[in-house]
Amino acid sequence: MNNSPIRVIVAEDLDVLREHFCTVLSSHEDIRIAGQASSGKMALQLMRTTGADVVLMDIEMDAKHDGILHAHLILEEFPQARIVFLTVHEDDETIFSAFETGAVDYVLKTRPDQEILQRVRSAHEGMSQMHPEIANKIKSEFTRIRKNQENLFQATLILSQLTPSELEIIQLLYSGCKISEIAKQRQVEISTIKSQINVILKKFNKKRSKEVISLLRELNIIHLIHQVRGDS
Repeated sequence: MNNSPIRVIVAEDLDVLREHFCTVLSSHEDIRIAGQASSGKMALQLMRTTGADVVLMDIEMDAKHDGILHAHLILEEFPQARIVFLTVHEDDETIFSAFETGAVDYVLKTRPDQEILQRVRSAHEGMSQMHPEIANKIKSEFTRIRKNQENLFQATLILSQLTPSELEIIQLLYSGCKISEIAKQRQVEISTIKSQINVILKKFNKKRSKEVISLLRELNIIHLIHQVRGDS
């Protein structure tokens, strides 16, 4: 069993907070402060000289996402390192960006010292004790991503089965053309275009053409129509 203390780098640009976290952590025998950093760049440099086990990393230091940027760099060089983000931000975008780095945990600076201490210990063991609210946000995001992947597969399959005429109509609708304009451009009756749109709606299992266009915009796959049609 390895009884060596957990080597921790504390990266926080506010001196008073950095000193506070160092004092809290170093007061326990199983933790040793390997270094203090006031920026992500300094944290990376300390990792290169100390090979610390855990980095308690503030997100905003030199720049808005300085901690996130350098967490990426640290984990590229030291994949065995554990990153615990320490922040005041609870917005979804920041949380998702933080975990995309490969960090194991994300804790608010307002949490009790004892909890932050335990987060560092858990991170060293490769575990996360993230707050339920943050865990739920991440779970919801993964659910959304999975649903989008399913929608992307279905929409791509449908597009591949549409006729050249139907693909052109979707492209024109996507561009904002009205049915009358499409009929004029294709030199056919309005009723013919409406009939073709109804067929398209059935294939997409939608009731309105706006729903189809909205789906294509959301999935950002209009370029597939050009590919299927063979447009240059």
